[in-house]
Amino acid sequence: MTKRRIEVVDYCQTWPQKFIDAKKEIAEVVGDNAVIIEHIGSTSVAGLSAKPIIDILLEVKSLSDLDAVSDSMSTIGFKPKGENGIEGRRYFQKGGNQRSHHLHAFESGHPCLDEHRAFKEYLIQRSDVSAQYDRVKRNAARYCNHDSQYYMELKNDFIQQCMVKALEFYSTN
Repeated sequence: MTKRRIEVVDYCQTWPQKFIDAKKEIAEVVGDNAVIIEHIGSTSVAGLSAKPIIDILLEVKSLSDLDAVSDSMSTIGFKPKGENGIEGRRYFQKGGNQRSHHLHAFESGHPCLDEHRAFKEYLIQRSDVSAQYDRVKRNAARYCNHDSQYYMELKNDFIQQCMVKALEFYSTN
């Protein structure tokens, strides 16, 4: 298997439309079980560099109902990966080894929903933090030797430091 390339690129104006296109497909498959489908992650923050992978947050009423449509999700290219390390999540990848989309699904009330939303909003509102995160990601990509676990480790301290402030910011706005 070819090793996945870890590359951080400048913000791309097509990312919002790629999200919208994926959202339509997901909504058709998930139906009334979907509470909300949101664009998250760095590709959702205008001007922020990112790995060119569209991150999508799906809040659902029922994970078991979502599990029941896993085959249909595969049909639209979103391959189910189970919890993939986060209890109470359903994770899907699209695009094979060079992924184009990640879908993170949680039932309403799961704390990860607010964490994803808070971090995104914090980066949007705090351009200074967004600029720092940009540098952290570019350095992580430069030094990780295309090792995705190491790439995440190199970003983790910054994300954890910001998450406390982001959640505080999110809860007061």
